[in-house]
Amino acid sequence: MNKSELFSSISNDLKNKLHLLEDKPEETIESTLKALWLAAAGIPVSAEGSTKLSIPDLTEKQIENLHQLIELRLNNTPLAYITNRQNFMGIELYSDKRALIPRKETELLGRTALELSKRIAKSKGKINVIDVCCGSGNLGIAIAHHNKDCNVYASDISQEAVELTRDNINLLNLNQRIQVKQGNLLSVFETDEFYEKTDMIICNPPYILSSKVQKMDSEITSNEPVLAFDGGMLGIKIIQKLISEAPKFLTSEGWLIFEVGAGQGNFITQLCERSRLYQAIESVSDDSGTARVILAQKLRPSNS
Repeated sequence: MNKSELFSSISNDLKNKLHLLEDKPEETIESTLKALWLAAAGIPVSAEGSTKLSIPDLTEKQIENLHQLIELRLNNTPLAYITNRQNFMGIELYSDKRALIPRKETELLGRTALELSKRIAKSKGKINVIDVCCGSGNLGIAIAHHNKDCNVYASDISQEAVELTRDNINLLNLNQRIQVKQGNLLSVFETDEFYEKTDMIICNPPYILSSKVQKMDSEITSNEPVLAFDGGMLGIKIIQKLISEAPKFLTSEGWLIFEVGAGQGNFITQLCERSRLYQAIESVSDDSGTARVILAQKLRPSNS
């Protein structure tokens, strides 16, 4: 059997067996099999990255390896944890159990933050960005990678996530412009170096209600760190803290920008308004018209 016949035969077999998640639209039967095929050949690549490559011929040993990897996937191991890669905003990153797998939906936050960072840098030159709850470092890394005028300071409460972020910083040779520290939210930045000197704070916080976590797909809850998606009783515990603490670190016209869960947009916009700490509050919606990103600009001090 040649490689295209083998690929086609396995694809047909997977049609009835492979469980695909809605929050990973880039994972199709074809892209999943391609990524596993390439992994079996010793080429680690994400589902999205695999679509740009052609499949090589496999040795008998590699075909055996491919079937083992497929078995892992069918037993609910996330694809990104098998290939050790996930693509985010066009960048291939390391992905493993140490942090949440970056999702396509978070690219809306990434693109919005990148655009804003370029706008600020255009008028200021070099800018400082803080990325809290950094996970695998995908947001801060994508912004630094696509905007050479950014210095990024990242933090995560999980030491394992911090180590994964560090691995990704090294992978992309961004050590000169990104630093990562372990700590709770903004606590590691409580110094004069950061007070009122940060142009933008970005965050993809845990925002899923604790009561909904056990109803999530077991592929997620059995593999990815619960700490990264459990947002407490109302799903807004960390967001509330961020809204109140961010202004202390932001420059006079700095921005806080973060992702929210579907249906949380209006309520969280009101929280920002009620805080009286921000002057401009905007939301960005996804393709279905649901607000998923909130931007809030620090209130300028009145001259009165």
